[in-house]
Amino acid sequence: MRIQRRAIRCRHDIDTLDSSFLSIFESLVPAEEEKAQQMHFLLSLQNLVNKEWPNAKLHLYGSCANSFGVSKSDIDVCLAIDTHDLSKSDILLKLADILQSGNLQNVQALTHARVPIVKLIDPVTGLSCDICVNNLLAVVNTKLLKDYAQIDKRLRQLAFLVKHWARSRRVNETYQGTLSSYAYVLMCIHFLQLRRPAILPCLQAMDATYNVTVDNTKCTYFDQVERLRAFGVRNKESIAQLLWAFFGYWAYHHDYTNDVISIRTGSIISKQGKDWTRRIGNDRHLICIEDPFDISHDLGRVVDKFSIKILREEFERAADILQYDANPGVTLFQPYMPGSPPQLNSLESDRMFI
Repeated sequence: MRIQRRAIRCRHDIDTLDSSFLSIFESLVPAEEEKAQQMHFLLSLQNLVNKEWPNAKLHLYGSCANSFGVSKSDIDVCLAIDTHDLSKSDILLKLADILQSGNLQNVQALTHARVPIVKLIDPVTGLSCDICVNNLLAVVNTKLLKDYAQIDKRLRQLAFLVKHWARSRRVNETYQGTLSSYAYVLMCIHFLQLRRPAILPCLQAMDATYNVTVDNTKCTYFDQVERLRAFGVRNKESIAQLLWAFFGYWAYHHDYTNDVISIRTGSIISKQGKDWTRRIGNDRHLICIEDPFDISHDLGRVVDKFSIKILREEFERAADILQYDANPGVTLFQPYMPGSPPQLNSLESDRMFI
């Protein structure tokens, strides 16, 4: 059945779906006012922190800074500071005191979390914020994704729609064994690197113009992306065609047994070559997504034997909707309801294929 589905040609009316998907994308993009609020809030935090630590620097990272954050996203901040023999826990506890003195709300120092953070809420804007200490690799990852987003607008369109689908279908929850938003963005970048003609280049395979070392990890890539704005022009695929092909790939083409996706190489690499063929501790390697800089890190390691089945069923549901459904712009994003069977709004048989 899976092999048969690989041969199915795209529905003939696919381009008529573009406008509905682009409308959904536009509805998810944060307004400029929201971005300005975030930057103003960051500046106020920076001023508070510098009263105690004049040389410390706050960096936005994650979806609020990498161009892939939807409206009303939480803010992730990294405190870059010389620790001077202080532990991260001590710094976070002191930071919590500083923030409470600045009249921020719900300030909590979570020093025993997997990634220790201070959580808080800005009473003026209602923005929720998590602050970590010296997680500078995440800041570099944020820059890489932001640079990719500037090359071709279809990346942001695809990633926003895939993330919206993942949230609607509840397959965007790492604590329940599914994938992070970051993992989905990497999947979209990799997918566009592999289109023919390619829509995105592999920045890490080009002559490096950006070079930093973070915690003994060398991070280098070509970051003069303004010179690459025309890279994907030979590929004329619309967002509807790309969404159809993305879900078709993950439903019926990806080799889950043997393959690792890698935006670092812009290619598929083998699980065997990375020794990701077996479970090691809690790392299961059932769907393998290589981090671009911390290459020993598999973003899919949280997926277990139960959640991989759910993920693959959801990829197949999405592929089927985009092939057969009369109104995929609605059906694709219908919220997941436990126990409900998948439903399609049927197309007439003569409208299914080109």
